[in-house]
Amino acid sequence: MADRLDRLRDADFLRLARFIEEHSGIKMPPTKRTMLEGRLRKRVAATGCDDLRDYCAFLFERDGMAEEVVALIDAVTTNKTEFFREPEHFRILAEQVVPELLRDAPAGRVPVLNAWSVAASTGAEAYTLAMVLDAVATARGRFTPSILGTDISSRVLETALLGIYPEEMAAPVPPAMRGRYLRRGRGESSGLVRVAPELRQFVRFRRLNLMDGAYRLDTTMDIAFCRNVLIYFDKPTQQAVLERVCAQLRPGGFLFLGHSESLAGFGLPVEAVAATVFRRT
Repeated sequence: MADRLDRLRDADFLRLARFIEEHSGIKMPPTKRTMLEGRLRKRVAATGCDDLRDYCAFLFERDGMAEEVVALIDAVTTNKTEFFREPEHFRILAEQVVPELLRDAPAGRVPVLNAWSVAASTGAEAYTLAMVLDAVATARGRFTPSILGTDISSRVLETALLGIYPEEMAAPVPPAMRGRYLRRGRGESSGLVRVAPELRQFVRFRRLNLMDGAYRLDTTMDIAFCRNVLIYFDKPTQQAVLERVCAQLRPGGFLFLGHSESLAGFGLPVEAVAATVFRRT
C-alpha cells in the first residue's frame, strides 16, 4: 500500500502535467513520470504530506497550490548551464555584434549595452556575457555593459546571485579571464570559485515566467541570449515566447538561439547574420 501511494495515480499525473505545461510551458510527457515522482518526493517531505497522493490532494483539493507553485516549478525545471557554452556565439558577440552596436551608438556618448540571458539558470551564461562584454569594453573603452539574467526558478536565481560555483565549472573560461574575473576559494571554500565583485556589479537577476503575457523589462535590450529554451516548448508556445522576446529587443538588436534551434516558419521581425544569430529589423 505505501509503495502504491508513493507513486502518482494516472489522474494526478495528468493534472500535474497539465498544470506544469500551462504555468511554465514545459511539456511533461508520460516518459517523465518517474522523474517527476522522484523530484516531488522532496516536496512531500517539505510540505509535511504523507505521500504523493496526499501531496496532490494538498495542491488541488486543499488550496495548497497558491503557496506551493514556485517550489513546484523549481522542482520540475531542468537547469543545465555552463560557462562559455557554445563558444562560437561569444566570438561572434565580441568580434561582430559589439562593433556593429557601437557603430550605431550616438557620437560623443558612452553607451550602455544591455544584454539579456533569457533563461539564466544558475547564472553561468549571464556571467559569461559579462566577462566578454567587459573585456571588449576594456579594450575599446567606449561602453558600459549591463546584463540581466531571468529564470522561472527562484532556487537557481539564489545561486546566480551568489556567483559561487564548483571550480571544475570554470574549466571552459579562458585562462586570462579566469584570473581576472574569478576568485578561488580557500580553506572551507577550497574547490569553489566566486565571480569577482568587479564583474558582479554589471549583472542583475530577476524571476520571470516566459509564459507571462508580457515581460515588461526595465529597458529594451541590445542583445538577447535565448538559447536551449525552445526545446522544452511546443510550437505555439515557441512562437509566443519568441514574439515576446523580440518585442524586448530594440531595432538593430541581436538574438542568439541554441545551435539545435530554428526560427523557420515563425515569421519574426529578424534577419539571420550568422548560424543561429539574428538581427532585429
